[in-house]
Order: sequence, then structure tokens, then C-alpha cells
Amino acid sequence: MATHFDPSAAAPADSGIFGLPHSPDEAHVVLVPVPFEATTSYGGGTSEGPGAILHASRQVDLFDVETGRPYERGIALLPESEDLRAWNTRAKERAQLVIEAGGIHPGQPELQAAAADVNALCEKMNDAVYRTTKHWLSQGKRVGVVGGDHSISFGSIQAHAEKYPGLGVLHLDAHADLRNAYEGFTWSHASIMYNVVQRLPGVKSLVQVAIRDMSQEEHQLIEGSNGRVRAWFDSTLQQKQFDGVPWNRTVDEIVSQLPQQVYLSFDIDGLDPTLCPHTGTPVPGGLSFPQANALIAGVVRSGRTIVGFDLTEVAPDPEGSEWDGNVGARLLYKMIGWMLKSQRA
Repeated sequence: MATHFDPSAAAPADSGIFGLPHSPDEAHVVLVPVPFEATTSYGGGTSEGPGAILHASRQVDLFDVETGRPYERGIALLPESEDLRAWNTRAKERAQLVIEAGGIHPGQPELQAAAADVNALCEKMNDAVYRTTKHWLSQGKRVGVVGGDHSISFGSIQAHAEKYPGLGVLHLDAHADLRNAYEGFTWSHASIMYNVVQRLPGVKSLVQVAIRDMSQEEHQLIEGSNGRVRAWFDSTLQQKQFDGVPWNRTVDEIVSQLPQQVYLSFDIDGLDPTLCPHTGTPVPGGLSFPQANALIAGVVRSGRTIVGFDLTEVAPDPEGSEWDGNVGARLLYKMIGWMLKSQRA
């Protein structure tokens, strides 16, 4: 780190993530922005999530009373890929035809062609995220991916599962994301965890938290997974609290279902929507910020190691409020801090 850097000073407007001066080569934590939201089926804007988080991050104080000084290890956000931006624009155009029609219907080859185009562009995105994540992991870095919608997580989870076979995914989300090719899109944001479970044998277990919106088929997949997928429904979590069960005891139960190495996949809509009002598919309920932080802290308290993460579905307010980006940036810094702390434990 540059010797003149003052962590308590105001961050310049053109500084890096959290106002830090590190290059990716200098940093221990490399963040990959993925401005992609092709299959978003309700609200949009998550492709602007990385930019909103970067802007808000410069207001985050770098000393953290729980995790210490994560910034000292070095944190860098890669530049956004122009290719990803272009693929996103094209894929959104093609996807809109299918979404407006309510999905693919027999006898409508133009919809099938549009969905095929979207799937091909999503595969390009997956490959780019996978290759970028794998490259930085091979350099000894810890890697976090910042979306974008939740579909962008696949390449990152794939790369981490190859490096850390047998890892578990801790998935915070309002949605189970276990739909098979939702609306005809193989790589839909609503299908991310279906694809992880079906295509990534290196993922030993998937533990989902705060789920409160799912189809009957998704529930059946969870029930029929022989324990590989475990869901902590929001209704269950709320009932435990109503019964007076301390949150940290519930966290211990959740974490006990994870293996030693853990990947965090956090959709911001797993939080109470007052914390992320402009996310694409908000659902009443969810975790408070302190609860989410305590969940991550519980992984570290258990002696497990957080090996990587993604943070998705942060969408800035079209009217200019910075609340969504602010919450996203602060959750991101907590995730980084706990990840680094877990590796020293």
C-alpha cells in the first residue's frame, strides 16, 4: 500500500473501491464487476449495481469494530468489461421478446430463436466470469464477484468449486432460484442454484437462508435432494424469533450444515426490502442488516473458512437516492472483512 494513504481521510471522487489505492496485482482481494441483467423478469437496474456500490463505497469508514482493518490486505475492483456491457444490451433486447410473451410457446420459432440468442450470450458471460475468477484465484487472490443479477454467479461458483472441491454454498436470498430454465432461459437469474446443483459436482451442499418466494417444484427439489439442498425459510426463521430463540443459536444451526470451506452467494433481496427497495424482485420479510452480518460472522465463529463470494441484485434508485448502493457497499465490506478474518482463524 502507498505509504501516504490515510484510511481516515475523505476518499477522492476518482479513487478505487472504498477509496483505496490498490491495483489488482497489489490487492489480496480482487472484485470482479459483472454489469449483466439479461433475464431480469420484473424490475431492472442491477447492471448498474457495481457502479452504484463503487460510488457509495467511498463513504464507508475503513476501520471496522468487528473485523478490524480489512483494507490493509488490499482490495481492488477490476474495470467493467466493455464486452459484458455489449452482451448485456443485446441479450436484454432479445430477452424482452420472450418475457413480454410470458415465455416460450410451441409454434413460435421467433421466440425460440430469441431465447437461444439469450442463452448463448449468457454462456459467454458465464465463461468470462469463470475465466476471470479462475485467473485471479491462480494468482493467490481472494475473489468476490459483484453483479448484476444473480445469474452472474455461476462462473464464480464454478471456479471456486474447482479450486475448493467439496465446498458449500451459503445462499442468502428471498428466492430459491431452483427453477429449470425459467421462462425458457437456461441461465435465468431464477435458475442459478438449479444450475449449480445440477452442473457443479464440486459443490457439496447448498444452504439457503431467508427464502420466502418459490414454486412448488422448487420446494419438491429441496425435499428430494437427500440433504444436498437445505432451506431455512423466512417463515421458519421468523417463527423461531417469535418463540424467543436467540438469533445466534439459529445461526449455529444453519452453519452446522455447511462443510469446512464456504462460498457466500448473497442476493441483496434476502434482506428486508427497506434495505434494498429498488432491487429487481423485492419480497416482504427477510433479514435485517445485523442479522445478515451475524450470519456471516457465525461462519467464522465456527472455524470454517470463507473462500469467496458474490453480491448481486443491487439496483440503484432511478431517481438518484444512494440508499441501495450504500447498503450494498457496507454489506460488501462486511463480507470481505469476515472472509479475511476466517482465513486467519
